[in-house]
Amino acid sequence: MLRESAVRSLGFSDCHLLFGIRFSSFSVIWMAIAECSHSRGDWGRVTWTVATVKIDLSNGCAFVLRERVDERFVVVQSKQLFRVRDSMIRYLALAAILVLTILNPLLSGEPVTLESVVDPGPNDLSEPIAQDYSLEKAVHFLDSASLQWQKQRKCFTCHTNLAYLYARPAISSDVQAHREVRQFAEELVQSRWEEQGPRWDAEVIAAAAALAFNDANTTHKLHPATKTALDRMWTIQREDGGWEWLKCDWPPFEHDDHYGVTLAALAVGVAPEDYVNSPAAQEGIAGIRSYLAANPPENLHHRAMMLWAGKYLDDLVSEEDQQKWVNELLDVQKEDGGWSAATLGEWARADDSEQDTVSSDGYGTGFVLFALQQAGVPMNDERMRRGVEWLKANQRESGRWIARSLYKDNKHYLSHAGSAFAVMALAGAED
Repeated sequence: MLRESAVRSLGFSDCHLLFGIRFSSFSVIWMAIAECSHSRGDWGRVTWTVATVKIDLSNGCAFVLRERVDERFVVVQSKQLFRVRDSMIRYLALAAILVLTILNPLLSGEPVTLESVVDPGPNDLSEPIAQDYSLEKAVHFLDSASLQWQKQRKCFTCHTNLAYLYARPAISSDVQAHREVRQFAEELVQSRWEEQGPRWDAEVIAAAAALAFNDANTTHKLHPATKTALDRMWTIQREDGGWEWLKCDWPPFEHDDHYGVTLAALAVGVAPEDYVNSPAAQEGIAGIRSYLAANPPENLHHRAMMLWAGKYLDDLVSEEDQQKWVNELLDVQKEDGGWSAATLGEWARADDSEQDTVSSDGYGTGFVLFALQQAGVPMNDERMRRGVEWLKANQRESGRWIARSLYKDNKHYLSHAGSAFAVMALAGAED
């Protein structure tokens, strides 16, 4: 059904509709065009997300005046679509509008929900660069990718819906998409763990970190599910202070124990309501410090993660190390202002191809820029400004940022995490 405000927003000239009556969206469009067709010499206009269709009623011509390219179709710019008799204008105009309406909920600006989500499509390394940077399209991609993963896979993963819980509050958490992903995470901890237990120890740490960071940036209160995840995290900590992390050779997330330890440090440090000073947390933090002292960061990704966690956990990183690691990250910035994810570690690819250490990408740039912000590098630093410019100039038409998988050329899910960090870095640049 189309509400009165939505009918007015269609912008028909010389329309005489009884707005107090609700019609189906198709009926309203039909009636509006029928009314406009009686005013020869005027223009009936429908402004849609994807294109502007104008009907020249005096000449019986329809034009598409603005070009927008979506994943599934292309609208031709400023081209006469048809020339018809006045008596047929309402039918052909209706057909044009229906084509735009049924293709995708994005066209009408509807919010993304678990019920309405449309798969945003694969991460294509050759996807064209967007003509202009759009925060709205970036957020739409994050909402869609996360809810589609939840709907199809029914699980959590570091690169998609857990990354989403970090990123979404940087823009707004008061949307249905965020509420549905957040609820899914709470149900994971409070229901599925109770019935079946966690799939892996890594799931406990990853869920605790995402929930704690989300709490800190939304309600500023420690949710019971977050506390449950944090408390459970200490029960599976090893004697050396580390955890059994996933080692699937899928860098940078599911590759080594060090990543899991720094994620746990972030979780306890960022958790609201002074959780960090609880007895269980203090004992666990002592174990984290012991592990990191015995296992110093081996690569730039490890160091960037420690810079992030060190913002929330006192004395995790010394001032000397912080400055040293900041300089190391800035030293690998590319001439175009971006960073390459492949330069952050020495990772072998499963498909025996070479890592691309030359090209800047969405994950390398978004993650490093965000980590440098956490380390206190000011945004008036020219190198930071160039990083922001790279992100705004290299968003793809779907709203995402592309990052080639560090494992093999297949799904390139690193693009999902890269898009989340890009949004967080750009939000941080505005603060």
